[in-house]
Amino acid sequence: MLSSLSIHRLRVPLRNSFKTSVRSAHELETVLVRLTDQHGRSGWGETPMSKVTGVSAEASIRSLDGPLRALLFATKSLEEALAAVQHSPEPAAIRSALDCALHDLLAQAAGVSLAARLGGQGLTVQTDMTLSVAAGAESVAKALEHLEQGFDCLKVKIGAEHDAVAALRALRAAVGPRVMLRADANQAFQPQEAIRVIRELEDAGVNLSFVEQPVAAADLAGLARVNQAVETPIMADESLWSLNDLQELLRLGAASMVNIKLAKTGGLSAALELLNYARNEGLEVVIGCMLESQVGISAAASLATVLPQRAQDLDGGLWLRESPVLGGVAYAGPEISLPDRPGLGIIGLQGQ
Repeated sequence: MLSSLSIHRLRVPLRNSFKTSVRSAHELETVLVRLTDQHGRSGWGETPMSKVTGVSAEASIRSLDGPLRALLFATKSLEEALAAVQHSPEPAAIRSALDCALHDLLAQAAGVSLAARLGGQGLTVQTDMTLSVAAGAESVAKALEHLEQGFDCLKVKIGAEHDAVAALRALRAAVGPRVMLRADANQAFQPQEAIRVIRELEDAGVNLSFVEQPVAAADLAGLARVNQAVETPIMADESLWSLNDLQELLRLGAASMVNIKLAKTGGLSAALELLNYARNEGLEVVIGCMLESQVGISAAASLATVLPQRAQDLDGGLWLRESPVLGGVAYAGPEISLPDRPGLGIIGLQGQ
C-alpha cells in the first residue's frame, strides 16, 4: 500500500550549453516524484521537460497531483497501482515517473536491485558521450577532451545549419579509426537531403555506427526511404513511442535500430515490452535518455543491464553540475555504476 506522494520541481544548472537541431538548454528543468509505502520505503521517478515529449512542469504537477494521485491512492497494492498507471490516459512522460517509482518500490520489497528485478546482468553499463551541434573546430576540441576522459564512443548532434559532412570528416580525422562515431540529426532533414548527407559521409569514409532520426518523427515513409537508400544503419528515436509505432516501423522497413527512452514509452513496463519485441524482430536496441537527472538515468541504466554490453546513450546526468539526489547511478568516464542496494538505491534529495 502507498502512504504518500511528494512532487519536486527542480532546475539544475548544466556544465555546458546543450544544443541540438531543435533546442538549446543551459539548465535541466525536471519534476521528481517520491512514492512512499506503508513500510517507509521510498521509490523515485522523473519527468524531465523536453520539446520531444511536449510536457511542461506545470502540466506535470497538475497531472501528478490531480488525476494520477487519485488513481494511485484508489489502489490496494503496488502491482495494482502499476497496472493503473500504465492504462492511464495521462501523457507518457508523466506516467513514466510513477511507473519507475513503483518499480523501484517493488524491487525494494523483493530485496533486489531494480536491474536484477528486470532480468539484468550486473550493475554496470557503458554510455556514449554527446557532442552538441557546433562548428567543426569546436566539436573536435570537445571530442578530444572526452577521449581523455576515457570515452571511445561519441554521439554527434548534427543539423542543417552547419556542414555536417565537413564537421564529421574533421572529427574522424581527429579521433582516428578506432573511436565509434554516431550521428543524431533530431529530425533535421528532409528525406532526400538526409540521403545526400549520409551518402557523402559514406563516400568520405567517416564510418558512422548509425544515423539517428534523420527526418521528422511522423514521416515514417520518409525514414524508410532513407533507410533503404543508404548503407549506414538508421536508428528511429522520436518516431518510436509505442508498440504500434514499432510495428509500423517494422512493416515499412524504416529502421534497423531503435532508441528506447522511458519518457516516450511511459516508463519501464512499456519500455521492457518494446525492448523484447524489437530484439525478437532482429532490431538492435539502445537505451537512451532525455536531458535528465540521476533519477531517470538510474531507471534507464537498470533497464540497459538486460542488453549485451555495448555503449548505451545515457550521458544525460554528465551534463549536470551536480546531482540533485543522493544515491543512484555514479559516472566514471563512460562507465555507469548502479548501487548494490535494493531498488534504485536513491536515498533522497541533496540537502534534505
